[in-house]
Amino acid sequence: MEGVSLASLLIDTDVADHILVAVSSHNATAERQFRNPTEFGGQRPDSATFTVTGAGAIVIGSKQSSIRITSATIGKVVDYGLKNPYDMGSAMAPAAAHTIVTHFKDLNRDPSYYDVIVTGDLSRVGSGILRKLMEENHYSLTNHEDCGIVIYDQEQPVFSGGSGAACAAVVTFGHFINEMKRGAIKRILVVATGALLSPIMMHQHESIPCIAHAVSFERED
Repeated sequence: MEGVSLASLLIDTDVADHILVAVSSHNATAERQFRNPTEFGGQRPDSATFTVTGAGAIVIGSKQSSIRITSATIGKVVDYGLKNPYDMGSAMAPAAAHTIVTHFKDLNRDPSYYDVIVTGDLSRVGSGILRKLMEENHYSLTNHEDCGIVIYDQEQPVFSGGSGAACAAVVTFGHFINEMKRGAIKRILVVATGALLSPIMMHQHESIPCIAHAVSFERED
């Protein structure tokens, strides 16, 4: 969503006419870098996530379309001091909450403005924490979905759900945008969540700083 925000700015200021924004991730690469390789066979807690192998892309242009990008909220780095790479949802949830609250306050909106508010990869653990944090800020996210939950069937052995850079892109551009095209959804806020960490930080048991960026898509008939 940071790339989508920057591309939209370039389009809106007539710097470019068409921009392709793409992202990808791979399970084996991410698991090896930030957790133990799958070949290690170590037991993982239920709070762990399963990195999505996939890619998603969107073309943003100046030509009028039925779906418009109407606003973007750039997030702030939030670090609650959590250090567990097997519980990324808990670490990222506060960043997601901060960005959503900022978005609502800046634009004088509330959750009811959107048909769906989608987070990137908080998974089942992080999604529950996000709802509680939003309630503390007097917002009720009854229309919340998480890409890490939506992308997999509940019966698949993916622990708490999906994660990774492609998780939000695959679900947003492969599912929710198609729902908007057929008229089932008119307004959606996509809040991509991410952790600003490296393998060295994990080995040194550093805390996990996180960030989230929000972009609103709206269908105009």
